[in-house]
Amino acid sequence: MEIFGYIASVLIGVSLGLIGGGGSILTVPVLVYLFGIDALLATEYSLFIVGISSVAGSMAYFKKKLVNFKIAIVFGIPSVISIFLTRNYLLPLIPDEVLRINNLMITKDIFLLLIFAGLMMVASYKMIRKDVQQPDEKQENKNNTLLAAGEGSVVGVLTGLVGAGGGFMIIPALVNLLKTPMKVAIGTSLVIISLNSLIGFFSSIQGTLINWRFLLSVSAIAVVGIIIGSYLSKKIDGKKLKPAFGWFILVMGIYIIIKEIFL
Repeated sequence: MEIFGYIASVLIGVSLGLIGGGGSILTVPVLVYLFGIDALLATEYSLFIVGISSVAGSMAYFKKKLVNFKIAIVFGIPSVISIFLTRNYLLPLIPDEVLRINNLMITKDIFLLLIFAGLMMVASYKMIRKDVQQPDEKQENKNNTLLAAGEGSVVGVLTGLVGAGGGFMIIPALVNLLKTPMKVAIGTSLVIISLNSLIGFFSSIQGTLINWRFLLSVSAIAVVGIIIGSYLSKKIDGKKLKPAFGWFILVMGIYIIIKEIFL
């Protein structure tokens, strides 16, 4: 199954380079079901892989001056704080046996995967529906800025729990609340995800045995995928592929729920 895992790692990067996000949400399922890593460690590895991939993906936007660092700070600081608190204080509070109903036992790993599956369904909906409208030139107000910071905190908690970047939540928030042009929102989102993921990873690896050779290999393959995806984006309209990718993520989310509860 490992060979399929490495192929999927390329596809994670390709999707990130081609449609500007979404691929990172496949990282944990790939690590769990194709590489056989337990869910909690997979969320840790995912933070690193997503972080490195997002750094690589953000470089092209940075060169084109499509990154708004002021917005990255407004959204990113609450998000980083939430990730730190979640990884170091909330996750350890989750018991090894979360729930038992007759013969069904929900362990910590299964609980995290079920949260992840729910997140995948939300992400799929965001991808399948029509893209958010481009913002008008209205000046953002303080309420919207506070809402964006609040959503940054929510994204931080989810990223801390399941190791996903949360770009599907960040981009609409930047566009609708902070009136950010779409291309700038994508570039800024990648910077936010980079900071969130890497800070979350390095702040919570104490006492965790990390297989650096494996982790760096998968990350490098994902970065190659980003390069391929960025090249393809010049020839293929990523927006047309986004709904199809959304349906794929929806099916994956349903599969995780069925597998973890009924199989």
